[in-house]
Amino acid sequence: MTSFNTGAQPQTRTPQSIGFLLLDNFTLISLASAVEPLRMANQLSGRELYRWTTLTADGGQVWASDGLQITPDAAMHKAPAIDTVIVCGGVGIQRTVTREHVTWLQAQARQSKRLGAVCTGSWALACAGLLDGFECSVHWECLASMQEAFPRVSMSTRLFTLDRNRFTSSGGTAPLDMMLHLISRDHGRELSAAISEMFVYERIRNEQDHQRVPLKHMLGTNQPKLQEIVALMEANLEEPIDLDELAVYVAVSRRQLERLFQKYLHCSPSRYYLKLRLIRARQLLKQTPMSIIEVASVCGFVSTPHFSKCYREYFGIPPRDERVGSNTAQQVAMMPIPQAMVLAGPLSSLSQARNESTFASVRI
Repeated sequence: MTSFNTGAQPQTRTPQSIGFLLLDNFTLISLASAVEPLRMANQLSGRELYRWTTLTADGGQVWASDGLQITPDAAMHKAPAIDTVIVCGGVGIQRTVTREHVTWLQAQARQSKRLGAVCTGSWALACAGLLDGFECSVHWECLASMQEAFPRVSMSTRLFTLDRNRFTSSGGTAPLDMMLHLISRDHGRELSAAISEMFVYERIRNEQDHQRVPLKHMLGTNQPKLQEIVALMEANLEEPIDLDELAVYVAVSRRQLERLFQKYLHCSPSRYYLKLRLIRARQLLKQTPMSIIEVASVCGFVSTPHFSKCYREYFGIPPRDERVGSNTAQQVAMMPIPQAMVLAGPLSSLSQARNESTFASVRI
């Protein structure tokens, strides 16, 4: 086994102790994604950098959302000394957070413990008032309800958010990325990169990566025209469609088009279209060896200077700096477009539709 030098950390440093508070119907994949990087950090470093404990309210067994039953290590009130608490949420989070959970979490905060959450666990921290004034991430299914229930919490669509002594993550494998960043902060990038390699995890995503929130979840089923317009935008990034043309394809006026975007997506159609193209450009820069000129072209920009200007304005850095720290040689796979997820079912490119005798061939 290869042992890694963990930088300036003294060899006698006490391992960090993390308590995972498991709520009923928690998602097992999120728990595993958070725990496994800690195990591998210990294995690769050859010493105990982290130790962890599973907790429930009363120490009794708890069921994951997939039906598996977990026996915790302890009741939360009898937890061993811990430095950090991570709440593991899942299905029906509004029904699983109890007053007992809230009181205990508030007590941990008074003791200056670091507090985190995965999947929908952020709801529990917010219920306890422990995310007021903080930015936080949560699984997209819980995003709208949290925005409404906790207006003092700054909600984000990012995969994970590190804000002072709070760290929150969306679901699935996103906790893996969050924990790798925390390990990198504690013990250096070399160790977190080695963990990623052991898990055959090709790219460690960062705080600038967003969840792919389905547009139909954001809008419900009442705005089929807007969903259709956005889907056409997503399918035609290399050759952007004129807004008047878009309006014709979905049988709305240009003014109606503008109103729909302002009302439901809080921006103009042109701004939203630009955002989709820039996010796609960012994926290509981070995941492929394509040149900046090539990326600009396939994302519909007529010139590289204009692309660079738009990119810097949106992401805060120029395209050439995006690849700093990225191992692009290994990242040749193309990922789907983020943010407004392509809707279910086949979607023809409009370039093909233009060759058809009728616009009716373009469908979601």
